[in-house]
Amino acid sequence: MILDLFAGPGGWSRALSVLGAQDLGLEWDEWACKTRSAAGQLTIRTDVARYPTLPFIGRTRGLIASPPCQAWSTAGKRLGLIDQPLVHQAVADLAVGRDTRERLLAACRDERSLLAAEPMRYLHALHAVGEPEWVAMEEVPDVLPLWKQYAVILRSWGLSVWTGILNAADYGVPQTRRRAILLASRVRTAQPPPPTHAKIAEPEGLFGPGRSRWVSMAQALGWGATDRPVPTVCAGGGPGGGAEPFPSGSRKALSTARDRGTWTPHPDTPHQPSGREGTEPAGHPGAQGEQAAGRTVLVPDWSWSLRSNNQANATVRPLSEPAGTLFFGHRSNECTWVAEPPTPPAGNTESPPAPAPIRITAQEAGVLQTFPADYPWAGNKGQVFSQIGNAVPPRLAAHLLAPHLGKTLNPDDFTLAA
Repeated sequence: MILDLFAGPGGWSRALSVLGAQDLGLEWDEWACKTRSAAGQLTIRTDVARYPTLPFIGRTRGLIASPPCQAWSTAGKRLGLIDQPLVHQAVADLAVGRDTRERLLAACRDERSLLAAEPMRYLHALHAVGEPEWVAMEEVPDVLPLWKQYAVILRSWGLSVWTGILNAADYGVPQTRRRAILLASRVRTAQPPPPTHAKIAEPEGLFGPGRSRWVSMAQALGWGATDRPVPTVCAGGGPGGGAEPFPSGSRKALSTARDRGTWTPHPDTPHQPSGREGTEPAGHPGAQGEQAAGRTVLVPDWSWSLRSNNQANATVRPLSEPAGTLFFGHRSNECTWVAEPPTPPAGNTESPPAPAPIRITAQEAGVLQTFPADYPWAGNKGQVFSQIGNAVPPRLAAHLLAPHLGKTLNPDDFTLAA
């Protein structure tokens, strides 16, 4: 089997399904388990730190681990950095079969910090029978020193190991998400997969196949550079979701507008009298007014960007570029589409009033993580966005896993926007 520790909503599992394989995921979060179940993924709902290793001994070909990142992420308090010496000690102890986790956990500032040592408990047990054949682990960049400690131990056991930081955008993910990666193998030289994309496209040459330009949000979502995101909800929040970004009564509920291919703007919706007119197909998200195939509509010339959160230093990227790293913390979804006005005609310094920011939808966020648009997310808004933000982008995961499975990843294997 392929054992997936901290399996989450199925980023690694989705990658394996594209590659024609399947894992067994261990996951504690109730809603992530329900998402996995709806996606047809094998799951044991359990605490990885308490589950015995015996059932997997003699049966495990590959081990995957993406420990929870909240203790280490820049989006949180980063108490994992303070706890790091304790985590290093736990890894060193577990590598020789000494379990000091209870004592070390009592000294941790964040109890989640020590979860990053759990893969070593499984690796030590499996190594006794010459398993696993390969290992793939992923975490936020600050965990790289810990992965390097793992690497020293795994090399002493005879495995080839590579560790480093990879940018998901270099592998076709429409997001510049940087992650610390560990790859190890007993049967092949461990090395990172060759990048398929670059910030600036590179033509094919004598020494390589070339690389495509980074995938933009517009490409992934199937939008144009001036398309207007369609609001999916109106005033009033939901469980775990917080209040919506529109003043009470300023929007009508439009939760199924994109599915229908039609939406009618509220009278307060800003639009440009000088916008270009054109005939757009039904469902074009940039059109103003109710849409129908072949109807002439008014299309605004505003340029839309994605703001990663509501902090002053938030990353803001235009649709023509990949998103910044998507993360959704305890305040749930703070990612919003924001508009910038077109350049006014010569002699006119006034711009029309800006449209209100529009929160990203779960479907859009999932697509930017390279999940299918119809992925069966389970839970309320807060639970769904938490799963999306914590997941491994399946497209990145597939590039990491393909060599271990003897597979070649086809660029068309990932269909994003529906």
